[in-house]
Parts: sequence; structure tokens; C-alpha cells
Amino acid sequence: MLLDRQQIETILPHRDPFLLLDGISRMEETEVTGHFYVSPDLDVFRGHFPQEPVLPGVLIVEAIAQAGAVLVLSRPENRGRIAYFGRIDKVRFRKKVTPGDELELSLRLLRLRGPVGTGAGEARVNGEVVASCELTFVVGDAGEQS
Repeated sequence: MLLDRQQIETILPHRDPFLLLDGISRMEETEVTGHFYVSPDLDVFRGHFPQEPVLPGVLIVEAIAQAGAVLVLSRPENRGRIAYFGRIDKVRFRKKVTPGDELELSLRLLRLRGPVGTGAGEARVNGEVVASCELTFVVGDAGEQS
């Protein structure tokens, strides 16, 4: 791994139970690949759904966004800042994500102008796309009001 969970925590403000990245395996100027093991012990499975545990789609999108945030917040000018959602578009869920799955999360930066950027993201399990989306984000300071 290029970055482990502890190193990710120096970049992102997220912590358990909402840090949805275990590692970053690839990071280039405009692309990042991260990983998240979907543990059967995740608290969300107690209620979604007890009879058929499925990782909620919103958490898959959040995991993609967190991988993208590592890419953007690793830049020297953004250290110590936070990336906020501005918009989520073109979301598509193709398959269920269940306990024991390993999510591979990727985001390709499409545009970054000042504090606003857009990225195209995907989540895969065993090489198969399970979700995709386009994210717009704003980089700001902690506690800043929009």
C-alpha cells in the first residue's frame, strides 16, 4: 500500500465509524485508487438489512469521495483543509455490495479550478464495477460556512 489507514488519517478528518478507506494503492497527479474491506462487523448491517446485509449506496459514494479527497487534500496548498460535497451526479448502482467484499475505489479528477473540482469515480468488487458517479466538491477550511 502507498498509504495505510494511519497515514490517511493525517490527510482526512474522518474517523471510525465513518472512515471508509483502509488504504491507497495508487496516487498520481489526477487519479487515485483506494481500498475498503466491507467487514461483516460494520454497525450499519444491524439495520440494513438484517435478513440480507447490503452496504448502502450512499456509503459507497462516500467511500469514492474519501479516496478523491485524499488525492486533493494531499496537495501542499490543501493540507489541513476539508473537501465538502458540492454535488453528486450520474450515480449508478450496478450490483449489491455485501459483507466480506473488498471495494476498490477510484477517482479521476476531471477539473480543478481554485477550490472547486469535479471527479469521475467508480467502485469495483473483484474487478467488476458496482457503482459509478460524478462528484463536485469544494475545498474549504474546517468550520467554514458555505
